[in-house]
This record gives sequence, C-alpha cells and structure tokens, in this order.
Amino acid sequence: MRARGLRNLRAVLAPVASGMCVMAAAAAVLVPALVHETGPAGPVRHGASAPAAPHRAPRPAAAPAAAKCTAQNAAESLRPSSDDGAAVSRIKEKGQLVVGVDQNTYRWGYRDPATGKLAGFDIDLVWAIARDILGPDPDVVFKAVPTAQRVPALQRHTVDMVVRTMTINCARKAQVAFSTAYFQAGQQVLAPKASKIKAFDDSLRGKRVCTAEGSTGESELRAQRHGASVLTVPNQLDCLVRLQLGEADAVLTDNALAAAQAAQDPTVELKGRPFTDEPYGVAMNQDDTDLVRRVNKVLDDYRDGGSDSLWMRSYRKWLRADLPGISGPPSPEYSD
Repeated sequence: MRARGLRNLRAVLAPVASGMCVMAAAAAVLVPALVHETGPAGPVRHGASAPAAPHRAPRPAAAPAAAKCTAQNAAESLRPSSDDGAAVSRIKEKGQLVVGVDQNTYRWGYRDPATGKLAGFDIDLVWAIARDILGPDPDVVFKAVPTAQRVPALQRHTVDMVVRTMTINCARKAQVAFSTAYFQAGQQVLAPKASKIKAFDDSLRGKRVCTAEGSTGESELRAQRHGASVLTVPNQLDCLVRLQLGEADAVLTDNALAAAQAAQDPTVELKGRPFTDEPYGVAMNQDDTDLVRRVNKVLDDYRDGGSDSLWMRSYRKWLRADLPGISGPPSPEYSD
C-alpha cells in the first residue's frame, strides 16, 4: 500500500479505545509541513513559505579539537555560552527560528486536536530555545522533517536546528553538531501483547520488523537481524499502522517512542528491555558552533531547579504516564 494510503487509514484502523491519539497523529501528516507559530498561545498560519536563506556569514572559528568520537564520549558537546555569534545573529536578523520537528509522535511532537497546534516534550524545548534567542513572544517556523531527512536539512540550512528525538552518535556527529543530551532512551521492541516475540532476540526469527528509515533502529536491525526481515518506512508512526494492518509483526524503535505508540494502541506493548543507549540531542549545522553553545546554555537553565525545573515539568506533563520513574534529565558532558 502506498504511503499516502497508509496515512489516510490511520484514523479508521486504530482501536476505538485509542482512536483519538492515532487520529491526532494522522491529522498531523495531512496539514502543510511548514507552520508559523508566534508564542505558545499565538496565531497559527498554515501553508506559509520559509524565508529565503540569508547571505551566509563567514565560517566561524573552529571549535577546540576534540578527542576521537567513541561510544563513551559521543554525548560530549561544547560548553554553554550566551554570546551572539554568527549563527545566533543570523536568527535574530531574520526574526524567526526555523526548527525541524516531528508532528506524528504522540507525547513528543504531535498536533493537538483540541488546539490544532504542535505540542509535546520536544516542542516545549523548542519554545524555551526560541524565547532565549528571540524574546518572550518568538516567531517559530516548525518544519516537519522525516527521520532520514534530518541531517540533509541541517547541512543545507533548510532549518536552524532539529529537535526531533534525534540520537547523538559518532556517525551523525561526523555530519552535524549536537547539544548536550536532553533525554536518555534505548532501543526496544514493540509488538502485540499476544505475540510470542520476547525481546530483541531470536524470537524475531521469521518475523517482519518495522523501523524508520535512517533511524538507529534500522542500524541495529541491519547489523543483527535475528533472522527477521526488515521493513523501513519514512516515520515511526507508519510502523504502528503497519502493525495494525498485519503487514509487520513488530516494531524496533527507541523505548520513548515505543511507549508513545503503546499509549495510542492498548493491544501492543514493549517487549524485553532497552538494549542500547540513545541520548537525544538538539542537532545543528557543524558550522554553527555559537548556536550549539547557546542551546547548551538554554539546556542548563532548563534543567535547573530540581523537581521544579522546566525539564521536570515537561516530563510530568508529557512522559511520566508512559515512562515512569525518571528522576531527572541526563547530566551534561562537555568536550572543552
């Protein structure tokens, strides 16, 4: 079935008990990919065009040389700073922040059917960054970016940053820059409750496992299939639809995203335990070192305050029901 057909089927195929959540995600696919929002309670203007890219500023001074990237130091980033460099100045001059986001993932980045606006844990963070750079009533352009297009969008400066449950790893750090980690997840299998699949192990033999193209889940499956066949789709929510259609037997994705899918469909559940480390970071163009430092400054403020921090407030609002027991954000790690 073609991708467009799958999107149109989402609302009618979801179980009745979870219909509202899946319908919200499905509706997000059908609206224009580019949306201006001015402040969290401001007007939404659909179908707007992104501004032409401004003249590129001279390449900034290189960041201090870092040690070779390894699994142990991959989450290290540049120390925070509030200074306005070339990238931050570029954003201020155009008067808006253009951010690549997901609009299909419940709890993280999805279109709230009650308001018609994007909402979720990632979206809260976008607003915090935008307010710090542009002031209390910022103009944010949310651009829906499929999983496999996150890196190209940053390299082409189609977006200023990507805030889209994007795992920090060495392969990606060779292409784009990352902030410090703002959430810690891990790969885990999602399958029907009645399934005999137990975990990411040989119980997958002969099964069809769905994952998003360009995701770390795809990398894990390509490296070790456990006898399964691999099905890739543009976005993780498409895997839930494939599961509901009987075209896939299981989904492999971050447990944070899998928990959101389980919240939409009570007939599925997480299997086994997380088996990788998936630190999420805000991704930016490698030239924009001053923007990386500015985002890390925002993240320091976002984490500050213990149980009353903005991070914990957002966690309690969006994630605690499906991912209980998290006491706080991951600690920042720096390379300089």
